Amino acid sequence: MERITAPDGATIVLHSTGSGPGIVVVHGGGVTIGVYRRLADRLADRFTVHRYNRRGRADAAPRAEPYTVDQDVHDLAAVLTHTGAGNVIGHSSGGFIALRAAQRLPVRRLALYDAAVSIDGGFPVGWLDAARAAAAAGDLARAMALTGAGINTHSPTARLPLGVQIALSRAFLRTPIGRTMGALLRTTLDETHQIRLHDGPADQWSGVTAETLLAYGAAGPPYYAGLNAALAGALPRARVLPVPRSGHDGLNRAPRRLVEPLTEFLAAPVSGAAAGQG
Repeated sequence: MERITAPDGATIVLHSTGSGPGIVVVHGGGVTIGVYRRLADRLADRFTVHRYNRRGRADAAPRAEPYTVDQDVHDLAAVLTHTGAGNVIGHSSGGFIALRAAQRLPVRRLALYDAAVSIDGGFPVGWLDAARAAAAAGDLARAMALTGAGINTHSPTARLPLGVQIALSRAFLRTPIGRTMGALLRTTLDETHQIRLHDGPADQWSGVTAETLLAYGAAGPPYYAGLNAALAGALPRARVLPVPRSGHDGLNRAPRRLVEPLTEFLAAPVSGAAAGQG
């Protein structure tokens, strides 16, 4: 474990494992780096895997307010500079942060899983204002229910009456992972608001020249397939990888059907403009 300094003077606690070329993992919302331990372990025989908790979580510094995605991009820049890593893995809202960072930082290889990027309204946010209002009022069960149904549009639970969803969310919030997600819910909703603010055409991302793997769980929310197809059409060095039998949590579950192509992608030589990015 190392402690490094962010541009604003805050401390970033870096957890590293393995040996070989460096990879930085940018985790999703509502969780900490703990859920990515299996991923790190399965990559550690080929790579040095660097994980860090984003602001407001576990051993991370408090988040500066008002929050903007630039805060996360600046922290990622500090981690990349300290480690010398050129490979980044981003999950969910962490994928959005990693993609924003790749527009300006020397990222050579970028692997995204269910990246929460909104292209021409393709990421669902119609539920967001109601969920933020519920969270602000202290009704975490209602906010969690609205968030779960809004994001997991494929889930049978999303079609249940709202009162039933709230009751299920109340029970979920008593579990260990539920307590973590509940404590981080306002943070997650703020990040989703940033995703909404950056909605636009796919070509806004065309300046990302890193070699990019756009992976998504084929058993997860269906809108990720369309979002990744649009991104692949705009990014000059991108390809799409559907991961069969995997949902939104596929990256932290790290099945071999994902880890093997991910390892192959991250270990391959970098060519073209991406090779000159650091």
